Amino acid sequence: MNFELPISELVAIMLGAARAGAWLMLCPPFNSRLIPVQVKVLLSIGLALPMTPYLTASVPAVQTSAIIASTLMQIFVGAALGFITYLFFAAIQAAGDLLDVFGGFTMAAAYDPLSLNQSSVFGRFYNLVAATLLFASEGHQLILRGFLQSYKTLPLDTTFSLETLSKLLTSGIGEMVVAAVQIAGPLIAVLFLTDVAFGLLNRVAPALNAFQLGFPAKIFLLLTLSGTAVAILPRALDTLVDKAVTAVVRLSGG
Repeated sequence: MNFELPISELVAIMLGAARAGAWLMLCPPFNSRLIPVQVKVLLSIGLALPMTPYLTASVPAVQTSAIIASTLMQIFVGAALGFITYLFFAAIQAAGDLLDVFGGFTMAAAYDPLSLNQSSVFGRFYNLVAATLLFASEGHQLILRGFLQSYKTLPLDTTFSLETLSKLLTSGIGEMVVAAVQIAGPLIAVLFLTDVAFGLLNRVAPALNAFQLGFPAKIFLLLTLSGTAVAILPRALDTLVDKAVTAVVRLSGG
């Protein structure tokens, strides 16, 4: 029996899987180290298989140099799409970091085995809550659909605009900072007013040493009011998901 391998289809799936693999390595929540590399490889192939009709229509010439160049381009495209999404979700981590700075939890930063770096207490807590809300609200499906749309708007034999990428990165960093301040803003204001109150108390009664009492008081306020701040996360997360998907579609369509 003679078997004919569909070379063009195999090359198309391989290139599509290369883009999906680079995207999965950076895009939250799929970039978690809890997901084994083998699972990410199989998931990247699984994402490319349904898009085979769109991939085969734009597969490059079956030559070694062309395939290598196209593979590198797909890895770059996938990494760019994943980084754009990661940039928006970094606002939640930044909001938690701001709370740690103003609340005095920065001294309790411990080694995080998931991200392999020093992680803040509330930063990690906000990340876990955001990941739970993302899967509970099926927001991860919206992110996946936004990425799969790139196979249609950005075929294998084309490139995207670097000018559009630079604009999205610039605006994404600005929106990340604004979103982080909006999420953590109410608690930051309360902690700042607490510092002002203890400063005035220290001027009235210097022997009381009010600033020594300020650290436990700020920690108590932060832990007490953190539940109120968590209630803001679902709406903020929906907004960030919409912005991330829109940015990916704009980048792939640009």
